[in-house]
Amino acid sequence: MGALQPMHWLIVVVVLVVLFGAKRLPDAARSLGKSARILKAEVGGLHDDPAKPAEAKSVETKPAD
Repeated sequence: MGALQPMHWLIVVVVLVVLFGAKRLPDAARSLGKSARILKAEVGGLHDDPAKPAEAKSVETKPAD
């Protein structure tokens, strides 16, 4: 019941074509794909960086009177 059935996908596609037009949808999909590739590359780059040890800064507190 909760999963999207093929009829639901068809309705979503029709609504998108009506809202954005058939000419703009390929450009939107292309830019979404580029963004996903860039995000994947950046996340992969974060995992490849050597872990920097966190610098522990000692905070001196004054004793309360």
